[in-house]
Amino acid sequence: MYSYQRSSALFRKAKEFIPGGVNSPVRAFNAVGGEPIFIKKAQGAYLYDQDDQIYIDYISSWGPMILGHNPPEVVACIKKQLDCGVSFGAPTELEVAIAEKIISRVPYIEQIRMVNSGTEACMAAVRLARGVTRRQKIIKFEGCYHGHADAFLIKAGSGSATFGATSSLGVSPSVARDTLIAGFNDLASVRSIFEAHKDVAAVILEPITGNMGCILPEAGFLEGLRNLCDRYGALLIFDEVMTGFRMGFGGVQEMYKIRADIAVYGKIIGAGMPVGAFAGSREIMRHLSPEGGVYQAGTLSGNPLAMSAGMALLDTLASDREIYVRLDRKTKALAQGLRQALKGKVPFQIENIGSMLTVFFTSNKVKNFEDARKADNTHFKTFFHHMLCHGIYLPPSSFETWFISDAISSSDIEKTLEVASRCVFER
Repeated sequence: MYSYQRSSALFRKAKEFIPGGVNSPVRAFNAVGGEPIFIKKAQGAYLYDQDDQIYIDYISSWGPMILGHNPPEVVACIKKQLDCGVSFGAPTELEVAIAEKIISRVPYIEQIRMVNSGTEACMAAVRLARGVTRRQKIIKFEGCYHGHADAFLIKAGSGSATFGATSSLGVSPSVARDTLIAGFNDLASVRSIFEAHKDVAAVILEPITGNMGCILPEAGFLEGLRNLCDRYGALLIFDEVMTGFRMGFGGVQEMYKIRADIAVYGKIIGAGMPVGAFAGSREIMRHLSPEGGVYQAGTLSGNPLAMSAGMALLDTLASDREIYVRLDRKTKALAQGLRQALKGKVPFQIENIGSMLTVFFTSNKVKNFEDARKADNTHFKTFFHHMLCHGIYLPPSSFETWFISDAISSSDIEKTLEVASRCVFER
């Protein structure tokens, strides 16, 4: 059993200086109880806390550490760039090279703009859609989370769902009125919104969700959204902050052969450094300043450290043809093993695709946020703390997704399953 003396002391100190003791709410462990673990370092598949205890990591910094922590090829590029400078506020060759690499391998996009986070990328993508269509309203899906910009905090998933909020204080009623809510995997709800509102600029969604747990689109759902957007003159935005370059190099667009008008990407482009991006056709992207009238800017956009790290990661993903096969195989083995480990203990469902996985403690198939919300959070808390106390680090919320890295070994999976099989649930 692990103990957390140093982490507890740090958390008490942090609460004096940082709101809630954390710089992002889900880290506070409010959804599972107890106190957060403070991490000192990471290497490969493992996290090391301030009490020098080791954990097998199934968060992967919420997705981007697809190779594991501190891969040597990425670290070498960062160190090389450090000698040249960390920020210039001017264009660099690296920005051009990484843009060219992404566009050459990802279907349906012709230009890309770098920003500093997934939130910023989603915010800019919606502004661009409004500028292109000259319309105001957007359709988002209950439980999908696109960052903490005002327009996205209406019935959002992830941390917002964890804390029981359907919105947030500080979001003005006028902003809320322009965000229309549909049900994931419910085309009829989208169609009814289009019929009632003629000024919808865009539909934005996680095409495979990660912020209400891993939930897959049902057959025909993404195709139906594409058709509805075409029929009513709205743009389709895929938030691929979690799935981009993780579900294959081309993400969900490539996997499902569905064209999004704008695709949004996150920290994986920077190998975990603060990066985001949004991309689309030349016809759409030409509306961005300085070429067009939709203003978007960022002093640190295209930061050379982040671009060098991202280039190293993307080079590895592009050259290693087996990496996605390995990730899929490991995730399937983990999912199947968890089904055996939990069988007969409590009701559960396991959803997995590619290198993403979620355990829902419910007997019903999970198709949307309403289904996810009905899962038994008491069982999840028991499972989370049992795993944590035996060296397995899972997302501290039932509304989050596990991310498997290529650094995870078969012995890591075996240990995870052995620990899971010993979990005792109160009935």
